[in-house]
Amino acid sequence: MTTATTHRTSDIKPYHRDVPLRVGTRGSPLALVQTRAFQATISAFCPVLQSLDVFEEYQIKTTGDAVLNRPLSEIGGKGLFAKEIHEAMADRRIDFAVHSLKDLETALPPGIVLACTLTREDPRDALILGPVCHKPDPADPYACLPQGAVIGTSSVRRQAQLLNARPDLTTIMFRGNVQTRLGKVAAGECAASLLAYAGLRRLGLADQASFVIDTETMVPAACQGIVGITARADDFELLELLAALEDPVSKVVAAAERGLLAELDGSCRTPIGGHARLLPNGEIHITGLVSRADGSFLLRRTLQGPAADAARLGAELGASLRDDSPSDIFG
Repeated sequence: MTTATTHRTSDIKPYHRDVPLRVGTRGSPLALVQTRAFQATISAFCPVLQSLDVFEEYQIKTTGDAVLNRPLSEIGGKGLFAKEIHEAMADRRIDFAVHSLKDLETALPPGIVLACTLTREDPRDALILGPVCHKPDPADPYACLPQGAVIGTSSVRRQAQLLNARPDLTTIMFRGNVQTRLGKVAAGECAASLLAYAGLRRLGLADQASFVIDTETMVPAACQGIVGITARADDFELLELLAALEDPVSKVVAAAERGLLAELDGSCRTPIGGHARLLPNGEIHITGLVSRADGSFLLRRTLQGPAADAARLGAELGASLRDDSPSDIFG
């Protein structure tokens, strides 16, 4: 399993602000695993915090958690899993928050900043197959799905790419946490589903993945597998501490992928994929995707250039995709 970037404790200055540190998080099993792992990481890296019980955890129910009987596209845009957390931070009820970066909007509220990004987990999507499916074929990952099968997913990005490859399939809305969705597949509510492999790994459920799809066949969500930490822009001492925990690779690829997303400015109704990776020569390779939800149109492009220009390259790729896509996709 991917581990956090190692820093020498001598590289981190003593932390003097008042404690406790109040951390905000969603209450889902995955969110809590990510939050508690980060608390352990920051405690291990800071000599002062290592010996103190300084964290107070605040579980915050977001709009995305509260409304489970409607598609995300019907209840709002980006930020459905962060709005109430941002409000708690602005009101100084919490000091920092732990997010799945793919759920965090590109334009944060005034006074709140992305303080650091952590080492990326595996960004790929995983097929979760029910008993009616065939054995997966690495050469054709969707061939295992029976003709006309019903697939459960709440992601228009996954839906669009799946239907583009297999227009005979039908998709139904699938909301709930990872364990809930796994249970629905096992109970036969659908033939299969797709989940982020990173979430399965973090929850110790990697063995539930029937097949892990490569990032070119199924382009991931921008920043999938990356945990991001937000804090107040004026909390300089905390920001300095959090910056010491930044993973440099995640910082670059997240800048590229969020640059792509910001340029496209898509809503939850717009199927958008983005995945960047650093190459051995120091350049960054970015894949971007735009589609119709029904898969009838799909445009995938790549761009490569200096890693120092990651955000600009992401925006450039996003502009290229927008320019050559039907206008109704972004309506």
